[in-house]
Amino acid sequence: MSEDSAKADDAEELLQRRPIISVQVLNEVTHVCVRKLRMGWGEVGQFLALVREFCKVLPLTVDVHDRARQLAERHQLSFYDACIIAAAAIEGCQTLYTEDMHHGLIIEESLSIRNPFNT
Repeated sequence: MSEDSAKADDAEELLQRRPIISVQVLNEVTHVCVRKLRMGWGEVGQFLALVREFCKVLPLTVDVHDRARQLAERHQLSFYDACIIAAAAIEGCQTLYTEDMHHGLIIEESLSIRNPFNT
């Protein structure tokens, strides 16, 4: 998916660790695949099925929604980023890997935001 082979290798290594993701991550990947990469829906479905094989996918629940609203307000986050963070926090994750949020940010003294491509 990535033209940058170093990033692709790093992403593949992360996937081999069987990471936890939320449905919101699948939503955002779908958007990127369709809008930016111009993939067809069938190809997107195949790609997402592969991602789901490698990852534990957390549902978006009312608890995640409520926690996301609180986090968005408290930390000045976009609501959609806050949904991802809330799901990770509720699951008890210690690290959230993303290149789209503030590297090094600590949420609620327990969840660290890390850019896996930051060298």
